[in-house]
Amino acid sequence: MKKPLARDTIVHAIADSARFARRLARSLGAPLARVKTHPFPDGETLVEVTHRAGAEAIVVQSFNDPDRKLMPALLTADALRRAGARRVTLVAPYLAYMRQDRIFRPGEPISQRVFGQCLGRAFDRVLTVQAHLHRIRRLGDVMAGRGRSLSAAPAIAQWLERRGGGAIAVGPDEESEPWIRAVASAAGLRWVVGTKRRLGDRRVRVRFGELPRGARAVVIDDIASSGATIAAAVRALRERGVRTVDAAVVHAIFAPGAIDLIRRAGARTVVSCDTVEHPSNRIECAPLVGTALGSAR
Repeated sequence: MKKPLARDTIVHAIADSARFARRLARSLGAPLARVKTHPFPDGETLVEVTHRAGAEAIVVQSFNDPDRKLMPALLTADALRRAGARRVTLVAPYLAYMRQDRIFRPGEPISQRVFGQCLGRAFDRVLTVQAHLHRIRRLGDVMAGRGRSLSAAPAIAQWLERRGGGAIAVGPDEESEPWIRAVASAAGLRWVVGTKRRLGDRRVRVRFGELPRGARAVVIDDIASSGATIAAAVRALRERGVRTVDAAVVHAIFAPGAIDLIRRAGARTVVSCDTVEHPSNRIECAPLVGTALGSAR
């Protein structure tokens, strides 16, 4: 049984990350405090924290809508240090701006470095779940050793096990292969990945080679925005004769109409992890983060 953290740690919840923060505090055996935010008419924000000098601080903020949320997070880190926090850790269940890790066209920034350096300077360490990394594989390389990305595979595998065996774990593209393999291995399932061709922002084609025999498949992706990739994978599986297809996503950045698109493609259910608060949340990652924080002390 995991030993709870000493009560010299306080979990601080910002705005719409309160549910995840509450689960995390419960997992750690630590008290929970709310970060008060006050918007001014000119668009600036004032934050107020309640902290005990000498205690460690864990700030929880998920970065969907990142431009609006970055400044309050940075101000919270500063307020906690001025209140005497021994160490300030950011738990960002979803971390934005990780896609742009190089210059694709002249005149563009490397957004990943800008966002990562801001957080790395403000916080002693940063933990996230399933960072959307491509050419740079370690979050620590983005934040000078202060960042760590936790795999959501164990949490998704537990959800799959509760639904019973026999499913095929499906990744929509080649990039998903390493972690689809990890999910399938943890859950004891067969797995397959597709080949994706992007035809536009909302137009995707996914194809599969030989499929293992089975009456049920679960399409698993790390992030869903438009829903086009998952919908294309679901449609391709149904066309290949798979009778029941479910969809699971780590970060539910669903644009309006995205879930309807996936369901119209033939998905029976669409679920997500709790890294971004959404009605589709069914898979808890807060205990996974709590374990990582507890073992890092």
